[in-house]
Amino acid sequence: MSDTLNSLYGGITSRRVTTRDLQDAKDRGEKWAMLTSYDMLTAQLFDEVGIPVLLVGDSAGNNVLGYENTVPVTIEDLLPLVRAVARSTARPLVVADLPFGSYQESPAQALHTGVRFLQVGAQAVKLEAAGGCCPRSSSSSSPAYPSWGTWA
Repeated sequence: MSDTLNSLYGGITSRRVTTRDLQDAKDRGEKWAMLTSYDMLTAQLFDEVGIPVLLVGDSAGNNVLGYENTVPVTIEDLLPLVRAVARSTARPLVVADLPFGSYQESPAQALHTGVRFLQVGAQAVKLEAAGGCCPRSSSSSSPAYPSWGTWA
């Protein structure tokens, strides 16, 4: 298959983008965008114009939910937003941002929280950890689902 058929832009159109597609694009030197979406209408628009990855971020706290910052955002706040973005799109990889306090306690908590987001339609989850607050064990370093992580 040619690179054009595999390209994230103008290539893959009949299925969702996967983490493998993103790795292949990176290997080809292809740049790709990940935009934040919190609702059905924005997600549909981004899908129509070909954005390959949509992040439903905890930034919904101070952009949608009226919080001063992202710290008070809960799993329950984000689940309906992830569900709306996933249900209203056909192609982009939907990434759910795990909110503060929803995964730091243990690898089991991280796995449980990630699974909850997968159950409502996310295809991957994103987490952030500083200073080793998330122990790396078999369940957090190689979870049963695609995950992004930034480890400081």
